[in-house]
Amino acid sequence: MAIDLKTIQESFEKENFIDTSKTVWNYSLLSDEDVKNFQNGTHYSLYEKFGSHSLQVNGIWGMYFCVWAPSAKFVFVTGNFNDWNKLSHPLTARWDNSGIWEGFIPGLEFGEVYKYHIAGANNCLVDKGDPFANFWEVKPLTASITWNMYYEWKDGEWMQKREKHNALNSPWSVYEVHLASWQRPDPSDEHRYLTYDEMKEKLVPYVKEMGFTHVEFMPIAEHPFDGSWGYQLTGYYAPTSRFGDPQGLMRLIDAFHQEGIGVILDWVPSHFPYDSHGLYLFDGNHTYEYADMRKGFHPDWNSYIFNYKRGEVKSFLISNARFWFEMFHIDGIRVDAVSSMLKLNYSRDEGEWEPNEHGGDGNLEAIEFIKHLNEMVYRDFPGVQTIAEEATDWPGVSKPTFEGGLGFGMKWMMGWMHDSLDYFKLDPLYRSHHQNKFTFSMMYYYDENFMLPISHDEVVHGKSPLIFKMPGDLWQKFANLRLFFTYMWTHPGGKLLFMGSEFGQTTEWNYKSQLDWHLLEHDSHKGAQTCLKALNKILKEEEALYSKQFTTDGFEWVDLNHRNECIMIYKRKGEKAEDDILIILNATPEVHHDWVIETYGKKYTEELFNSDAKEFDGTGDVFNKDIRTELLEEDTQKYRIILNIPPLAGLILK
Repeated sequence: MAIDLKTIQESFEKENFIDTSKTVWNYSLLSDEDVKNFQNGTHYSLYEKFGSHSLQVNGIWGMYFCVWAPSAKFVFVTGNFNDWNKLSHPLTARWDNSGIWEGFIPGLEFGEVYKYHIAGANNCLVDKGDPFANFWEVKPLTASITWNMYYEWKDGEWMQKREKHNALNSPWSVYEVHLASWQRPDPSDEHRYLTYDEMKEKLVPYVKEMGFTHVEFMPIAEHPFDGSWGYQLTGYYAPTSRFGDPQGLMRLIDAFHQEGIGVILDWVPSHFPYDSHGLYLFDGNHTYEYADMRKGFHPDWNSYIFNYKRGEVKSFLISNARFWFEMFHIDGIRVDAVSSMLKLNYSRDEGEWEPNEHGGDGNLEAIEFIKHLNEMVYRDFPGVQTIAEEATDWPGVSKPTFEGGLGFGMKWMMGWMHDSLDYFKLDPLYRSHHQNKFTFSMMYYYDENFMLPISHDEVVHGKSPLIFKMPGDLWQKFANLRLFFTYMWTHPGGKLLFMGSEFGQTTEWNYKSQLDWHLLEHDSHKGAQTCLKALNKILKEEEALYSKQFTTDGFEWVDLNHRNECIMIYKRKGEKAEDDILIILNATPEVHHDWVIETYGKKYTEELFNSDAKEFDGTGDVFNKDIRTELLEEDTQKYRIILNIPPLAGLILK
């Protein structure tokens, strides 16, 4: 007999169910205060109460289930334990009309595969994964799994000192990684991956050797489709099972921390897909998403937008951020697609959106959600950061909420990225006419706490890998790449570089394969990698490159008067004048001998870094063993420096 809503109702009326007193017991972990905070959008640790939890009731161990399905008429737990009987284990709706269903099933243990069978609005019958599940079946299977999240962390030393490591006046050099495609056990098999433990043995030493201060994982919460790169989530409270169990990810993060490397997660509170086992139409109604598709549907990604006005959804999302900080010891979140959350008219034409109550285009509920998110994170987890991917001129993204800002710690500097790549794509012959592309970033740099991103988005969809954005023959391409690295690493702000760019990956990023590691057999690629490694070392050793990276007295232009030669000279300044360093960039292939620089404040005697060095596969012909320095004015401490400048190269003087 087919099971439909009528059948379910008749079964209840005729008491044809198995004796539910033996299968599901009435039990609740939720207090009235829990429910009130959940509904008000102020419950930030829902994962402690919702989902599945092993506990003891009346001396008997079993599994407690709790799910929010406000439009449901009935909710059942179905799984391997009852041979996927959809009707034998009904949950009970709370008396308070909260839409919360719960119950205790005695005898269930960890490792049970299950779903919720929901008889919902519009006479629908759906099988849904648990929104709070900590572990899911390996794709293409889609059920949730009860799981024990216990792990004995060994990163106590890191956790005690990370407040200094993750501070805004500390060095930030972030390696962005897509775990599925960094390396693979078999590059020809797109369905095989390294496990979390194998990554611990391979990825952690690599990031340590390269000198990055942080690693950023593209989204690793459970997602059904590889091609979404992790940005279309169905399991917000579970690391993907592609690479192993949750403890595997904990061991990986633990290993990074023990090597002094911070871990940032790419987090997606902006939208979710329409997969049948996910959040969309969870109980037959628009439960998690806006019902008005002018707000609830995302035209760019064919996905659905969270209803930030609904307190329960707000609690779900902020609890989720807290979950990753508390349970996985992460050091920060990069919040994806913030612009799309802030703007009601994002990617919508006139007539496709409705202004807010004040007649503006801001999503007022999303703005408040973002502020509350950041307030929770910085209140409860000192020593971490939130980073916004926000591409508009929205004011105060990285200003505290008490100053009227959104409360993020940093914001991606998309304008710098576009201008810098536009400049470096130019033939050096024409760069002199576009020096504003190079210098404009400092005109607005102090508006926010900026991170400079060269992310995955810049090396896909026909945009070409970073090395092929550079003009010229092969030697010039790599010289330009090393120059670009030098500029990026000496520009104020945090740095983020997508995997493969550090050694000049020659193909666009392909999520189905792995990076072209064989390229490191060539001197040019090895040289680029060695160059970036050296810059990471200098970044951490030279206090002038980070201690004032977000203050107006940490940077000074020294010479912008040589547009035709494309020579740019600036200082990065530390707490003490003796810590200052001088950066000279030459964006043409011309060699300049006996170049004269006049600067104030201190004497520069050491060539600390030269991107044209032989160890980086440069020419090694133009360098400064001895820097000629002459004091011109003793009272003003004005100096004349005479040095040699190599082609398409950057120098750092100490």
